Amino acid sequence: MAQNPRTQALSDAGVSIWLDDLSRDRLRTGNLAELLASHNVVGVTTNPSIFQAAISGSEEYDADITRLAGEGKSVDEVIEVLTTDDVRSAADLFADVYASSHGFDGRVSIEVDPRLAHETEKTIEQAKHLHAVVGRENVMIKIPATEEGLPAITAVIAEGISVNVTLIFSVERYEAVIDAYLSGLEQAAAGGHDLSTIHSVASFFVSRVDSEIDARLEQLGGEAETLRGSAGVANAQAAFGVYLTSFAAERFEALKAQGANVQRALWASTGVKNPDYPDTLYVDRLVADPTVNTMPEKTLFAAADHAAPEAALTAETAVTGEAVLERVAEAGVDVADVFAVLEREGVEKFEKAWIELIATVSASVEAARA
Repeated sequence: MAQNPRTQALSDAGVSIWLDDLSRDRLRTGNLAELLASHNVVGVTTNPSIFQAAISGSEEYDADITRLAGEGKSVDEVIEVLTTDDVRSAADLFADVYASSHGFDGRVSIEVDPRLAHETEKTIEQAKHLHAVVGRENVMIKIPATEEGLPAITAVIAEGISVNVTLIFSVERYEAVIDAYLSGLEQAAAGGHDLSTIHSVASFFVSRVDSEIDARLEQLGGEAETLRGSAGVANAQAAFGVYLTSFAAERFEALKAQGANVQRALWASTGVKNPDYPDTLYVDRLVADPTVNTMPEKTLFAAADHAAPEAALTAETAVTGEAVLERVAEAGVDVADVFAVLEREGVEKFEKAWIELIATVSASVEAARA
């Protein structure tokens, strides 16, 4: 099966396309395999909301829930089996991609319990547990970039486990994430780990930034409104400038000499939330080598149909992005507060989805035992 020419062009430009979705239905029907073969999908990301939608919206899991309930498994244990089974199956599907890309792609991400976002030690413990339970080299453990998550990222990387750092909104927090990654690599090297086997991505959220800042610009009115729809891309542009600087610096060069890999920027939340904006906005304007763009299916199909990638991000576009963010701040938007709100809401949304998933599975387990 030939790859779509537009998604192929993105891949050729250094953008790895990962699907921001996973379900047993996608695995059983061959849908995910087809996207790999036809739309250059070379990885998968999951989160609590994705699992909640998959499990609550399908009968595919009913037989397993009944069996596990009969074995006396707790609700949390049932959820772990269901989610890690899907991640393991997807990891097996992408095993060849993982091998051929030397570990950069063919990745499937699974997140620690979002209720642990502010608990460092418990996050470390569960990250190691999930890595062992999935039992696949190409799994990535997602850890949120909260203040408490930063030392957990370092500790997990130090164990030789690949990490997808999620819920990054500000350039300042992104700098701290890179530092956490490099610290983890330094500790891993001291512990005798092979650095070439450790990979990481830093998931920088895009559309949520526009949604929050646009709302504040609209409240300000007047000239401020002319900046609507500019902050999400500008923030990502500025972030990529940090990537370029950090991974050309002496600290990383010393690790690179020991086999270390860069921590790629991953553009997350790339589905456009405002219908007035082009539906491939965060695909076309965020091309860079190397990056990952994790797309919901709707965005993936839009990109396959009419993506028009712009020139690659550079140090110069980073400066442009920083200037736009300065204009937003000068217009009266408290940018630091925006990022604090988005991080808090991001954690709360995933917690809510997880609690809903627990309720759904709990009802099914009770019904099976009745």
